[in-house]
Amino acid sequence: MAFIDYYKVLGIDKTASEADIKKAYRKLARKYHPDVNPNDKDAEIKFKQINEANEVLSKPEHRKKYDKYGENWKHGDSYEQAQQQQNRSRQSHQQQGGFEGYGDAEYSDFFESMFGGGFSQRGRQVKYKGQDFNASLQLQLKDVYTSQQQVLTVNGKQIRLTIPAGITNGQVIKISGKGGPGTNGGPNGDLFIEFQISNATPFKRDGSNLYKTVDLNLYSAILGGDLTVETFDGKVKLNLKSPTQNGDQVKLKGKGFPVYKKEGQFGDLYITYNIKMPEKLSDEERQLFETLEKLQQS
Repeated sequence: MAFIDYYKVLGIDKTASEADIKKAYRKLARKYHPDVNPNDKDAEIKFKQINEANEVLSKPEHRKKYDKYGENWKHGDSYEQAQQQQNRSRQSHQQQGGFEGYGDAEYSDFFESMFGGGFSQRGRQVKYKGQDFNASLQLQLKDVYTSQQQVLTVNGKQIRLTIPAGITNGQVIKISGKGGPGTNGGPNGDLFIEFQISNATPFKRDGSNLYKTVDLNLYSAILGGDLTVETFDGKVKLNLKSPTQNGDQVKLKGKGFPVYKKEGQFGDLYITYNIKMPEKLSDEERQLFETLEKLQQS
């Protein structure tokens, strides 16, 4: 397989910061995601390369090895261990008056053979874990109010995923063994899915609590009475006190968002009242307010 420059894949240079890498990955992942490009083989290949590039460059320890060893970065630890053993062996032979070990050209051959056929230590090949994959999944807030199942296509493979209610924006979950295949019988890599949750509702979410502003007309705020409000899962009737002040808040216990992985547990819903003043008064209404003002002053 031809060498792939992960920096070029993400469209960044080698001095890019971690934030630059994350930004570039998210932009490209959204562009080439299989759900956006169904039955597009080129986009599928590109999406796979983007995930591989992000997996390597987003982790400082992997990036350091990649910068040093290029396409052989996965075997960097084995190479360095072998080099240390070779150096110790060379020093031992020198102390005993023996040969000095490998020359540079010979050691280079050793390096190539180690990565070409799998490093052999006492006749056993080292098992390497497969490449971890990263993917993103875009959902609406209403989609994660209840648990649901989805089928994702990652690198041409369909994966059935149960999404627990209450998952949060930016949360990452790991699906073990759904990454790239291992080498020399090693375990498969893992799949990491980041959730990007949009909110098109009138509710503001903070953890498992929800917040909503409800407009009141001036007369309802003064007189009070029954008020029907929308919650996330239906309507409830409230008793509005008389008078209600602008900015007053009430808490509806258990009417918030599901608590992640805690079946049957919900946060609270906080309702804040916003009193809307009338835009225009009739002559009769003005006279009545003037009468009220005099009553207040008496």
